[in-house]
Amino acid sequence: MAANRTWGFFFMVKFLSLCLIFRLTGSQSPPAYWNAAHATFYGDMNGTETMMGACGYGDLIKQGYGLETTALSTALFNNGLTCGACFEIRCYDSVQWCLNDTIIVTATNFCPPNYSKPEGNWCNPPLQHFDLSQPMFRKIAVYRAGIVPVLYRRVPCVKSGGVKFKINGNQYWILILVYNVAGAGDVVDVKIKGSSTSWIQMSRNWGQNWQTSANLIGQSLSFQVTTSDGKMVQSDDVAPADWKFGGVYEGKQF
Repeated sequence: MAANRTWGFFFMVKFLSLCLIFRLTGSQSPPAYWNAAHATFYGDMNGTETMMGACGYGDLIKQGYGLETTALSTALFNNGLTCGACFEIRCYDSVQWCLNDTIIVTATNFCPPNYSKPEGNWCNPPLQHFDLSQPMFRKIAVYRAGIVPVLYRRVPCVKSGGVKFKINGNQYWILILVYNVAGAGDVVDVKIKGSSTSWIQMSRNWGQNWQTSANLIGQSLSFQVTTSDGKMVQSDDVAPADWKFGGVYEGKQF
């Protein structure tokens, strides 16, 4: 009986020691429905460097995104198809650097990889990484941390007003920037229709800029916008027949 008690006591001590080591090393599994990644920041507190990003949005303040934005690593950017998606992010597994807050940001830019620096470049594939605006980073972590482990998940985007369409190009080529998209946020398909045409399939040029070579000058314009969750919103006669290049027109919202 004494031997049994000795071995029982030994295994109990061993078990408690392993649990303590586990806690001290911070080796925790992400909670359900969250994914593990890392986050850094770029730019200053004014967010000037975050404007005019790889999604094509331009002035994020005027377009309603503000500084609640992030650049995505290659693994998350998906060649620009993730532009406009919204993520909830919180710092994770770092008592020293984490703050007790969460943020919701919209993907508006790309964090490029550096293949000449395979070590220490957090945006190299296959790493999932968020390069946040500095104000957003400082809501979830201490500034001096520089980089922190985070948990993230996709969440629906909440936007004010309708989907916006900025018309660029010329008489031979029309380029439509689609922005301020609620719901899933990331647009995967756009169709355009003139008042004298049927629906025309547009192709994605870059970011959330969609193009067609159809001559639609002098016609009112309608749009069908489909997001990654398969939902489609049709906005009829968004732009009047006398629409102008450089103009911004507002449609329905998801």
